[in-house]
Amino acid sequence: MDNRNNYLFPAAILGLSFIISIIIFTFVWKAKSEENQTINVTGSAKKEIVSDIGILRGSINVQMGSKESAYRELERQKPLLISYLKSEGFEKNKIEFFTINSYPIYEMGSNGYQTQNVIGYVYNQRIEVQSNDVNKIKELSLKISSIIEKGVDFNVEVPEYYYTKIAELKIEVQAEAAKDAMMRAQKIAEATGRDLGTMTSARMGVLQITPRFSNMISDYGINDVSSIEKEITAVVNASFKID
Repeated sequence: MDNRNNYLFPAAILGLSFIISIIIFTFVWKAKSEENQTINVTGSAKKEIVSDIGILRGSINVQMGSKESAYRELERQKPLLISYLKSEGFEKNKIEFFTINSYPIYEMGSNGYQTQNVIGYVYNQRIEVQSNDVNKIKELSLKISSIIEKGVDFNVEVPEYYYTKIAELKIEVQAEAAKDAMMRAQKIAEATGRDLGTMTSARMGVLQITPRFSNMISDYGINDVSSIEKEITAVVNASFKID
C-alpha cells in the first residue's frame, strides 16, 4: 500500500502540472491571437468634376491630280477654314496648324491589285483649337462639318475634355477614401465590442475618371476625355489592428 501511495502522489503532481500548463498555454495563445487580429476593409470616395479645357482636332483633306494642284487647293481652303473658325469665336492665333502630309494615289488594275501608275495625290493638314469654354468646343464639333458648303473638305475628330487641376484632386479624393476605410473599420470593431487599433497597411487602387453616372471600371484605371462632366473615384484597401 505504501508503494502505491509513493507512485500516486508524483503522478498527481505531474497531472496537475500538465493541466496548469495547458491553461497557461491557452491563455497565452488566446492573448496572442487577439493581439494579431486585424480588420481588412475597402474604402472609397467619389467627386464630381467639370472639365475646364476642351480640344478639337481635325484635318483638311485634298485629292488632286498633281502635287502642285493638291498643294494649291490645300492653301485655298485654309483661309476659308480660318475665317469660319473666327466667326465662331476662335482667332487665328488660337488655331494650331501641324505639318502637311501627302501621299500618292495608285491606279487599281483590272485584276484588283494596285499598279505603279500614280493617278493623283492626297494632301492633308491637321489643325487644333483649344478653349476654356468647353461648351463652345462642343458646339463647334457638332456643326463644323457644315463647312463643306463653303468648299472646305474638313474631317473633324471627337473633341476631348480635360480637368487641369486633376493632380491636386487625386490627393484629396485618395485621402477621403482612406478616411472612409477607417470609418468602415471603426463600425466593424464597434459591432464586435472591440476597439480599433492602428492602421497596419494601406494600398491605393487605381483611379477611375469616368463620365458621370457611368459604371465603367478597369484594373488599369480609366481616364475619360470624351465627356465634359466626369466623376473621379478612388479606392483604398486598408488593414487595422483590433484591440
